[in-house]
Parts: sequence; C-alpha cells; structure tokens
Amino acid sequence: MTLEILTPEHKVFSGEVKGILLPGAEGYFEVLENHAPMIASLGKGKMKIMKDKNNTEVFEISGGFVEVLNNKTSVLIEDATAVA
Repeated sequence: MTLEILTPEHKVFSGEVKGILLPGAEGYFEVLENHAPMIASLGKGKMKIMKDKNNTEVFEISGGFVEVLNNKTSVLIEDATAVA
C-alpha cells in the first residue's frame, strides 16, 4: 500500500507500508492493504506507520483527514511530532 502524509508545510512520509494505525474522531482504526475506499476525520493521538513486521514510526498528531482509494492512503494533518 502506498502511504503519503502531508502537512501544509511539508511531506512527513511517502512510501510503501504494510499498514497505518490512526486516531479517528471516535477511536483508533487501522488501514491495511486493499482497504475499502473511505474518507474519515482524525482526532488527537498517536499515528503508527507499520513499514514492515519489524519497522514502525510513531507520530503525535492533533487531527486531520485520511482518504483511502485504490490502495493509496493520503493523510492530511496540521502537524506531526515524531515519538521516540
């Protein structure tokens, strides 16, 4: 699955991933390969990018939107802070 994470100022991430865990407005949800098309609002919380079985990246976000279409996920957020 192709993932692109954008803020108004810069591109946070772009590449192939296994999945992404997102803080939805009403709770966390996961997007994996071949997910059904959707658009959802995001709330405040941790966004976890699963690059493969052993590599993940975690960011703290304050909200935004996600679009999933044709095995491509686009995440639009105000800002992202990397979490160690």
